[in-house]
Amino acid sequence: MTLDEELLQEAEDDRKTVEYIKAYLPQELKERFTDEQLYYFLDVLSEYYTNSGLLDATPDDDGYIDIDIEQIAEHLAKTAKKDRMGTFDAEDLRWVVEGEMEYAETLE
Repeated sequence: MTLDEELLQEAEDDRKTVEYIKAYLPQELKERFTDEQLYYFLDVLSEYYTNSGLLDATPDDDGYIDIDIEQIAEHLAKTAKKDRMGTFDAEDLRWVVEGEMEYAETLE
């Protein structure tokens, strides 16, 4: 696969993930997040997974990795504020994290 094809595939994967998250969000949150913000949070999530060591974690006997969704949502909120993307409630961002994780499970 060429670099251009790889970039197009990643962009398509991100588009599908954002659409899934938008559908996953409760009705009262659908208006709080723009597509641009959701793409931003996908980038922050990707960086978090890479830098936190979650991708290298060893699964337990049942094949699961312990993931602290609240901690990830807090990280998203802090990073968004630091990056001047806005002030977000970690409880709202929890839905974004869960939506991304649910979408990832559909790909397995």
